[in-house]
Amino acid sequence: MEILIALIVVVILMVVAATKFNFHPFLSLLLAGIVMGFVGGLTETEVTSTLMNGFGKTLGSIGIIIAFGTIIGAYLEKSGGAKTLANWALKVIGKNRSPLAMNITGFIVSIPVYCDSGFIILSSLNKAISKKTKIPLVVLGVSLAAGLYATHVFVPPTPGPLAATAALDADLGLVIMLGLIVAIPVSLVGLLWAKFIGKKIKTEVPVVLVDEIKIEKLPKTSLAFTPIIIPIILIALKSISGYPTHPFGEGTIAGIISFIGNPVIALFVGVFLAFKLKGKNTKETHSNWVTSGLKEAGIIILITGAGGAFGAILRATGIGDIIGSSFSNLEIGLLLPFIIAAVLKSAQGSSTVAIITTAAIIAPILESFGLDSSIGRALSVLSIGAGAMTVSHLNDSYFWVVAQFTEMDTATALKSQTVSTLFQGITGITIVLIIGWFFI
Repeated sequence: MEILIALIVVVILMVVAATKFNFHPFLSLLLAGIVMGFVGGLTETEVTSTLMNGFGKTLGSIGIIIAFGTIIGAYLEKSGGAKTLANWALKVIGKNRSPLAMNITGFIVSIPVYCDSGFIILSSLNKAISKKTKIPLVVLGVSLAAGLYATHVFVPPTPGPLAATAALDADLGLVIMLGLIVAIPVSLVGLLWAKFIGKKIKTEVPVVLVDEIKIEKLPKTSLAFTPIIIPIILIALKSISGYPTHPFGEGTIAGIISFIGNPVIALFVGVFLAFKLKGKNTKETHSNWVTSGLKEAGIIILITGAGGAFGAILRATGIGDIIGSSFSNLEIGLLLPFIIAAVLKSAQGSSTVAIITTAAIIAPILESFGLDSSIGRALSVLSIGAGAMTVSHLNDSYFWVVAQFTEMDTATALKSQTVSTLFQGITGITIVLIIGWFFI
């Protein structure tokens, strides 16, 4: 039990280092891996080799995918494609149902774009709609935040769930499909809370020109959708093609689908589709925009790799067997990933770090909890995602982005945004447990 106690202490120290001393998670994950390696009885050579192998293996599987995803996000952000998607939702749904329109927009935008960036991009649109419709800004803000957050933690190629998918060796197409099923009601729960709390909180309508959303020449709706939708469809088709019934046969067609549906190739296709978003009304080159995406990808990739290194150390120490034997009698199954991720998220603030760390801890014990099947691994990823959104509060940068760009004071943000994420997380794990009850 000494190694289990050591893991608890190490995780607590990681949280304290992040919250109290702003210690970067890349360094804390590597340091935690080294400490756990020695506590677990590994030699100096074993610690360093396991750390490097774990780092390299993780990035070998998803490093390129993360890079492609952030490039697509950069094009949507810089071209105004994200605002095009918002305008489309408003047109289809109607300005009187603007909160739903912003919720759906956030849901779509956050698949390739980080939720913080997506909220900032669309905040001016929120203010313009509030001015025109007289809908309180807090309602629009929390609705948008809920949509962004749902796909941020449940639907790859967002880096967090993508990293968890790789760490747990889950089927990416299955995670995407189940992630969308879970994320839709989770997003709508946030919308319902936004509309409810909006009636309880008095806020001023922002003084913003309605025409602000029309300042730039935005790309066409079809162009804005294609780099997001096409890769997801290709990945899903590959997953369907692999079913035992072989719906696409076992010949050339199946081979082509398997190739273009590989996440690396699918996202690569998405990158080239995103190139069309760049109009001629900017002096920046494609190289500038790609570089912008890669700069954002760099930090994400390093943290993800460090999480993989930490996970490799834990597997090498055999801690998975210890945790499995200690908790298997509790029969909490899919609740364990949720609880660990929720504690980490609430304690240190970052959903991505919570997802990556929890995946590293959970990976060695899936078999002990009866989650070693394709559906079990996919639902474990989603259980972690549900925990990683429970809850967003004062130590979370996303909380402050939503609060500041929605012009809420701290107390109002806690009542609206924090409570919204609590209900969203509970809804998420409830749906995951229901799916698990039927299929595991």
